[in-house]
Amino acid sequence: MDADSDVALDILITNVVCVFRTRCHLNLRKIALEGANVIYKRDVGKVLMKLRKPRITATIWSSGKVICTGATSEEEAKFGARRLARSLQKLGFQVIFTDFKVVNVLAVCNMPFEIRLPEFTKNNRPHASYEPELHPAVCYRIKTLRATLQIFSTGSITVTGPNVKAVASAVEQIYPFVFESRKIL
Repeated sequence: MDADSDVALDILITNVVCVFRTRCHLNLRKIALEGANVIYKRDVGKVLMKLRKPRITATIWSSGKVICTGATSEEEAKFGARRLARSLQKLGFQVIFTDFKVVNVLAVCNMPFEIRLPEFTKNNRPHASYEPELHPAVCYRIKTLRATLQIFSTGSITVTGPNVKAVASAVEQIYPFVFESRKIL
């Protein structure tokens, strides 16, 4: 087994965060009283609204900005955001769905081997930081992709990036580095 051979790694997307604007002022009290599955956080000035399908939680501000979390793909995030905009329209607001943007993607990937973290950190010093007294994982940043990877000794890697494509290429980039620091049984 060598680092050049093609290995199929399953990248499981656990959360997609997206944001959109409604281009109208939203009355949070009206949403809280008339909307379904809502939690009104008056002290913070926002409303949390949950959709069951797709399973999404939205944070709604009176300015018309909406942040949706909990989707498992970019398509599901857009579909959920549009459903949310539609439910706000049904409450009587003049909602126009604009400025949709995926801002964050969280994914998990398991390597088929365990990793020696001190050796990995020593080999990749400027990009990798490892503080075992603070956190059990190595924090590896790829500035060009704007991605951050948390690499655990078990071989589990948590990837945070701006979109799904960046997350996939981050895992492709990190594989040869973790492969050379793998634990040989």
